[in-house]
Amino acid sequence: MGVKVCKFGGTSMASGNVILSAAKIVKADTERRYVVVSAPGKRFSGDIKVTDLLYKCADEIEAGNLAAFQETFGKIRVRFTNIEAEIGKDLRISEGLDEAEKEIVNGAGRDYCASRGEFLAAKIMAAVLDVPFVDATEFVRFNKDGILDQEKTFELGEKVLSKYPRAVIPGFYGLGADGKVKTFSRGGGDISGSIVARSVMASLYENWTDVSGFYACDPRIIQSPKWIPELTYQELRELSYMGANVLHSESIFPVRSAGIPIRICNTFRPEDKGTYIVKTESRGVRSYVVTGVAGKKDFTSITIEKSFMNEEVGYVRRVLDVIGRRGISFEHLPSSVDTMSLIIENQFLKNGVLDEVIAEIAEVATPDRLIVHDDIALVATVGHGMARNVGISARLFKALSNAGINVNMIDQGSNELSIIVGIRNDDYEACLRATYNEFFN
Repeated sequence: MGVKVCKFGGTSMASGNVILSAAKIVKADTERRYVVVSAPGKRFSGDIKVTDLLYKCADEIEAGNLAAFQETFGKIRVRFTNIEAEIGKDLRISEGLDEAEKEIVNGAGRDYCASRGEFLAAKIMAAVLDVPFVDATEFVRFNKDGILDQEKTFELGEKVLSKYPRAVIPGFYGLGADGKVKTFSRGGGDISGSIVARSVMASLYENWTDVSGFYACDPRIIQSPKWIPELTYQELRELSYMGANVLHSESIFPVRSAGIPIRICNTFRPEDKGTYIVKTESRGVRSYVVTGVAGKKDFTSITIEKSFMNEEVGYVRRVLDVIGRRGISFEHLPSSVDTMSLIIENQFLKNGVLDEVIAEIAEVATPDRLIVHDDIALVATVGHGMARNVGISARLFKALSNAGINVNMIDQGSNELSIIVGIRNDDYEACLRATYNEFFN
C-alpha cells in the first residue's frame, strides 16, 4: 500500500465547514496518512488572510503599539473561535491563542508570529481527524544563512515521522540555526508538503487548493483556458516562475530527486482529476505541443552596447558584479557579439537604485551606449513538445506580428523547453491571447 501526503492550502482551511470537507477527503482514502496545512485564507472577496493579520501584528509589536496589536490579534482570535464553533467541537483553541499572544508580546519574533496561523490550523485539523499533531520544528531545519538544510531535514523527517503512522504537520516554517522559529517565503507551505512527502518517501504528494489543476493560460485573461492533465517538474518550474501561481515553484525540489509525483487537486471539487506533475512526460497522456503560456509584468531592460565586447576577458563579470553587490538578481541575460541585456524586476530598482546601477555600469564597463526600458513584460511559451516539432518559433512570432505586437527581446533555452519574449507592459494581455490562440484554439 502506498503512502500519500496531502497539503491543504489557505482556502481549504478558511472556515470550519471547509476544514470538515478537507477532513472528509483525507478519510476517503486510507493511503492519505500525512496532512500538511496552511493558515486559514480568504473566505470571500475582500476577506483578510490570517497570515496577513499576523504580519500586521508583528509590525505593530515592532513599532511598540500594543493597543493596535491587541485589536488585530482580537480579529485573529475571533476567526479561530468561529472555526471552532463551525466544527462544533471543543478544540481548546483559546488556550493556543492565549499562548501565542503571550509569546508574541514577550518578543518571540516576527517569524514566530507569522507561523502561528499554520500552528493553530494544524492543531485544529489534528483534532478533527483524531490523529497526532507533529510540530514542523521537530524536523524542518534551516542553516545559518536561512536556507533549508535538506539533508538534515530529510534525515530528521524520516526519523520523527516514522514514529507516527498518521500525523498532521503545520506548513510554512521550521527551526532556524539559532533555535528559533524560521519561516519560508510566502507560499512556502507547498514546500513543507513536499518535504514531508520526501521524508516518508510517499507514493504521491497531493496539493489541495481551490482550482482543479493547471490551465494552459491565466483564466483571468483567457476565458475557460484548456486544462493541463500533466506537467513535468521542468515545465512546472518554468510556468510557476513566470507567474502561474497554483504551486510554489520551489516545491518540486524535495520530491524531484526521489521521483515522487505531485497531484494538484480541488478541495471544492474532489471528483475532478486534477493535474499530475511528473519526472518525465507520459507519451500516452500528451496530445499537445505547447503545455502552457504564462508571464509577468514590470521588468527593466538595461542594454549595454560595446564594440569588441567579446574580446574583453571578464567584461560580463564586471557588469554582473555591479548588481551582485547590491543583492540584485537578473531574470535573463540575452546577448550578442557586441551587446548584452540585463532583465531585472522593477521592484529591485526603486528609490534611485536604477540610477546607481547605470552610473556604475558606465564607470566599470565603459559601454559605447546604454539603453534602458522600464516597461517590459515577459511571456513564456512552455512545452517539451516544442523540441520535437518544427516551426514552433515561426508560428509564435507570426501570431505576435499579426496581433501588432513588437518583440523587444527573445530568450530561448538550449533545452528548447521555453521561448520567452519581452514586450511592452501595455501589450502583455494581447501577447498572452495571441500566443494562446495560436497553440490552443
